Amino acid sequence: MDRLWAPWRTEYISKVHSTKGCIFCSKPKQKDDKKNRVIERTRHSFSILNIYPYNNGHIMVVPFRHVDSLAKLSGEELADLMGLLNRTQDLLAKVLKPDGFNIGINMGRAAGAGVKGHIHIHVVPRWVGDVNFMPVFTSTKVISQSLDSLYRLMKKCSRGKK
Repeated sequence: MDRLWAPWRTEYISKVHSTKGCIFCSKPKQKDDKKNRVIERTRHSFSILNIYPYNNGHIMVVPFRHVDSLAKLSGEELADLMGLLNRTQDLLAKVLKPDGFNIGINMGRAAGAGVKGHIHIHVVPRWVGDVNFMPVFTSTKVISQSLDSLYRLMKKCSRGKK
């Protein structure tokens, strides 16, 4: 196969170059968690589905305050962020039952940060064998579940948890 058509990528490409401001500052201010796929809010942070995921269940955990490194967070903000990270990983383990996780922070453009000015933590569920022939031969990842379906499932399983 010479081409794999992915017209939905046009939306991402156009947004990357036209987005004004910080998505991690603007999304939680909109107060429409379903539309913005915000899973949980705490006093200092929130978790949100990545709409351009590396793998099914890819969630980002983000402080509300716009800072570019963990070192700039107060102790209270950092503890809140790490607590939400733990709950997010636990929720993903309960809902999707992955075999493992990649958890990472990209700081700066050279490190691969798509939003370089607002620190965020990627939580990516992984399964044994989830790297099939598609990424190896075509540099394409197949995501097996829609964001809407995943959001509904995550919200259903997170109800009552604080």
